[in-house]
Amino acid sequence: MGLREDLDRFRKVGEEERQDLEEFIKHGQMDSGDIKIPIKVVDLPEFEYDQFSMGGVGQGEGEVGDPVDVNAEQEGEGEDDEAGEDGGEHGYYEMDPEEFAQELDDRLGLDLDPKGKKVKEITEGAMVEKVRSGPDATVDFEELYKKGLKRELALFFDEDYVREVMKVEGMGMSATFEWAREKNIPVSKGWIEQEYFDIPREERIKYDSIDEIEQQRRRAPTARELNSVQLRREDKRHKYPETSKEYEKNAVIVFIRDVSGSMGGSKRELVERVFTPLDWYLTGKYDNAEFHYIAHDAEAWEVERQKFFGIQSGGGTKISTAYLLAQEILEENYSWSEWNRYVFAAGDGENWMQDTEEEVIPLMEEIDCNLHGYVQVESNDGYGMGMGDHGKLVEDHFGEDSSVAVTYLDNKNDVMDSIETILSAEDE
Repeated sequence: MGLREDLDRFRKVGEEERQDLEEFIKHGQMDSGDIKIPIKVVDLPEFEYDQFSMGGVGQGEGEVGDPVDVNAEQEGEGEDDEAGEDGGEHGYYEMDPEEFAQELDDRLGLDLDPKGKKVKEITEGAMVEKVRSGPDATVDFEELYKKGLKRELALFFDEDYVREVMKVEGMGMSATFEWAREKNIPVSKGWIEQEYFDIPREERIKYDSIDEIEQQRRRAPTARELNSVQLRREDKRHKYPETSKEYEKNAVIVFIRDVSGSMGGSKRELVERVFTPLDWYLTGKYDNAEFHYIAHDAEAWEVERQKFFGIQSGGGTKISTAYLLAQEILEENYSWSEWNRYVFAAGDGENWMQDTEEEVIPLMEEIDCNLHGYVQVESNDGYGMGMGDHGKLVEDHFGEDSSVAVTYLDNKNDVMDSIETILSAEDE
């Protein structure tokens, strides 16, 4: 194998050895910017050559070296040696949101197909749709003529054939009329009576049965016999092209996080480890995804993305203030008929008195969304036990409602399960 093949092989190994996506979400260094997953950089083989060096391999007089004890234990070997603590050099595998969403779908076994609401393009196809009204230029004349022709054929009867039937012994006028009705021949009783009296008596017993009448007698009219085809207004149908609509997949996502005094340390990190992948995932899934970030303690305010994922904690807790702000943002700017809407909130479950039951739950019912999600972190990091009952109250109220998902986590190992719980609810 040559040097070039070695280089290609080592480069390929480096690209394939990026950190596993699940491990990255649980333990990796995430920020709210680009998706950069660490990969191990492999040192590529190379030759070193100093053109100013004198002599070469195996040339020159050389010097006497130090003696080597072949029985001595080599430094760095042995059972008691410990692995080094220094990490190797790392590069980053940059992943776009679409690739991230696809890989997360594959990892979680999901097949989420976002629905488009706003019409982006209307394409006209073949002229197949038919309606009762429209301009004359769109009339389907072929269909109109066929309907008139069928009507004329239904009204036509072979007069000669019916006259021959009258000549069967024992038929008479009444029997001939009954026979015509059974055969769906549109002939009147008056016509039969008039024609029957014109038949000479001796010919009224010409046949013993109808079967004796000529079998090849013509039964269908010619164009000359029809003379004309009557066209009726009620038979008109107007042709229009079949249309297909392409919808733009728009989504607005509102992230809400509790930044009260009890939300510190590892709780903040757990929230970010759930919200950041959701942010990336929905960006990759939708043609146009817009995000709003709301922080709250006893009051709520909107913040920029960078501040949202690094905001510090302090103050009391009243979750309804955040939902009121979210409702205002959605109703003023994002019509439910045109936008897919998501509201994801996170906290440690603690809330002010009866705020959950009296304010938050009614607001969640009022705000039309594809999905309401609540992430309850329960880590004890010295800022409070985080054993509030907000998540439980929401879960008990909405029960099996597929538009509401509540998930709980108290360490990094629960992060993927929480993401799966939320996204699985949307997939359903």
